[in-house]
Amino acid sequence: MKVKKIVKSKIAKLLLVITILISLGFQSDFFEIAKQIDIYTTLFKELNMYYIDEVNPAKLTNNAIDNMLKNLDPYTKYYDEQGVEDARISTTGEYGGVGIVSKYKNKKLVVREVLKGFPAEKYGVKTGDIILKIDNTPVSDFDKNTVATLIKGAPKTKVKLQVLRQNKTINLELIREKIEINPIPYFAMITSEIGYISFTQFNNKASKEFKKAFLTLKDQGMKKLIIDVRGNPGGLLNEAVKITNFFIPKDKIVVTTKAKVKKWSNTFKTRKEPLDTEIPITILINKKSASASEILAGSLQDYDRAVVIGERSFGKGLVQRFRELSYGTQMKLTIAKYYTPSGRCIQELDYANRDEKGNVPRFSDAGRKAFKTVNGRIVYGGGGIEPDIKIQDAKVSKITEAFFKSDAFFNYATTYFYTHSSIDKPAKFSLSKAEFEVLNNYVKTHQKEFETATEKEFKNAIKTANEENLEENIQRAYQSLLAEIHSAKLSVLASDKSKILEKLTQEIIKRYYYNEGVYQHKANFDTKIKTAITLLSNPEEYQKVLN
Repeated sequence: MKVKKIVKSKIAKLLLVITILISLGFQSDFFEIAKQIDIYTTLFKELNMYYIDEVNPAKLTNNAIDNMLKNLDPYTKYYDEQGVEDARISTTGEYGGVGIVSKYKNKKLVVREVLKGFPAEKYGVKTGDIILKIDNTPVSDFDKNTVATLIKGAPKTKVKLQVLRQNKTINLELIREKIEINPIPYFAMITSEIGYISFTQFNNKASKEFKKAFLTLKDQGMKKLIIDVRGNPGGLLNEAVKITNFFIPKDKIVVTTKAKVKKWSNTFKTRKEPLDTEIPITILINKKSASASEILAGSLQDYDRAVVIGERSFGKGLVQRFRELSYGTQMKLTIAKYYTPSGRCIQELDYANRDEKGNVPRFSDAGRKAFKTVNGRIVYGGGGIEPDIKIQDAKVSKITEAFFKSDAFFNYATTYFYTHSSIDKPAKFSLSKAEFEVLNNYVKTHQKEFETATEKEFKNAIKTANEENLEENIQRAYQSLLAEIHSAKLSVLASDKSKILEKLTQEIIKRYYYNEGVYQHKANFDTKIKTAITLLSNPEEYQKVLN
């Protein structure tokens, strides 16, 4: 009986998702949709009643929903009860916990980052710790979607952690706190006149925290500003509108949305008097700046209110909205496209026109339409925000990109931390080229911590050969080829030496000085920040770009 109730519940969710799609404009296909619903219902009934083994109704239906939605775009998603809570945390920027970022892999929960000022730091948790037990419960008993939630809980409650650190088992007891994710992790005066604000997400605290940072810097003598939204994936559209309003006059269009449902098509204008319409501004963007970040950069660019520096942005010109479903679940679906004040939509990927292989074409491949800013400068739609001053990040190989995500890179930084009691201040610290040789030797002796896709494929091949009784004949050749691959891998890493040292420097600084230290380091070493400082220090060049 209980199973049947779950089945009905899950089917109801699927039907409701489809009903929403119907209400958004698929009425003309009603018969076909009704037909497919009936097929799904009868199939599910037969499966549940007669399949030889016990089926998991929730898992089957979740898979059906996920596979249906993934063919639309990456942003239209279904959220179960836990997913709804995760989405709430992302939007509000707050939850009850201890302040760590963790990764669950091979039944191990590894602390990837400790957030400054929260319980984990106060009670001695370190980046690189492997959490073995949470309140005496082994983490290996859970899957990756469940284990991290065990650490979260109501503020002022206790949580016990057993961690493995440098081959020693340590027991810690922490008291949870309300964790508020500040979208402005760092701001400071980086010259006597130039202020810097780093901005990582548009949650519902974004405009409030941005205003606080801006006014603090003004009190410290700021006359020029650098806004850094590199790597900022976006968030709430209304927060982007509010922050844009800080720098352009009241009643100006910031962004327009055009939806299939008329009531969801809106023109968002500035509602208040601005904080400052004169201060020179530069905005730093890269290929990971998306959505609300692009609205902020694009609107200020259209009004010639800021100079945009960096790489072309991601190109997400789509707007999502959450819709409540039954049993505490939700769906986030794409409801509109947005347009900057000049009229451009910067959406790059054309999800509606995939080819027969499922590949998504790019709007920019067909040519980018030109628009004009208030001063008459040419800007382009489709394919993200094009910076006024282009500075491409140094390209690295796919091998190096994989290395940055590997256990070898992370574990080497951990080893460095435990073998060096201290380092220079972030503004001065940098790794020498000699350190790269030490890293290189580490990779040689820890091959399992960094395997390329090629190595994994070869391992699968030898496994298949073993099953076919061919291993004995090819084992020697396999080992020789594997050694060649190892050597080639190290050669590729050597070609990206400077970029690897830069990334490793930041990872090591984070162990001693947290994210704040990384920003302090960038202020002295980052090419785009240096370019922004140079431009802002030369008023004639700044105006030349805008005019």
